[in-house]
Amino acid sequence: MEAQAAAAGSILIGDIEVRRLGFGAMRITGADIWGPPLDPREARRVLSRAVDLGVNFFDTADAYGPGTSEQLIADALHPYPSGLVIATKGGVVRPVRARWDPDGRPEHLRAACNASLKRLRVERIDLYQLHTIDPRVRLEDSVGELVRLQSEGKIRHIGVSNFRVAELERARGIATIVSVQNRYNVADRTSDAVLKVCERDGLAFIPWRPLAQGAGDLAGPSAPTIALERLARARRVSISQAGLAWLLARSRAMLPIPGTASLTHLAENVAAAAVRLTPEEMQAIG
Repeated sequence: MEAQAAAAGSILIGDIEVRRLGFGAMRITGADIWGPPLDPREARRVLSRAVDLGVNFFDTADAYGPGTSEQLIADALHPYPSGLVIATKGGVVRPVRARWDPDGRPEHLRAACNASLKRLRVERIDLYQLHTIDPRVRLEDSVGELVRLQSEGKIRHIGVSNFRVAELERARGIATIVSVQNRYNVADRTSDAVLKVCERDGLAFIPWRPLAQGAGDLAGPSAPTIALERLARARRVSISQAGLAWLLARSRAMLPIPGTASLTHLAENVAAAAVRLTPEEMQAIG
């Protein structure tokens, strides 16, 4: 029997229930997250296969490509099956391959949202996230524009990304925020305080780069990563599977979104949904 994402259980994003192991669609693009992939048909096969394996939450952004990831998702999966949730982000621009520049101006966010709606071929985006804070723009102005887009029916739920606790509280002062997407993995827990707020208040916490850059990074010389590597050997799973299992056990608010352009790695990642770590194993990793 194939491993299914449903083994991870489910989580609410606002009033939307999704399986607690999603798919991050950043790496289906070209090198450096720029332009189309070398094999667009393979990228579409990966996306379709994720659905076959029970994944029903896909996370992307207009900056991935830019625009390429959203377009591939629509090409592969539209018309979307019932219950499939596509989340995207706006607020970062890519003038050249090496740059990821924040742009939280209300007029940019409106244009970005409208462009994402068109690429994804939907009338409303289930979860639209502010990709990052633009230091040149008042946070309230950026989030306020998302509230206006929500009132117009273009956004169902609002999320934020790369936020600290104080910034999250400011955003929640003017909008109903249902999720936070911050970097988080066994080697990087700097967002623990944000995770605790999400646990307390019922927000989904979506860890980006849940495996750092991959098994090589997670096997680095720190106590948690050494413990994780030891656990993976003992359980006869990959270190990536152990890292995902650790995230799922770390918090019920956690919604990992491992991404890949490989069918083999996709199957490996989804199989992690069925790996259950014991309290003793969690304690050993820390």
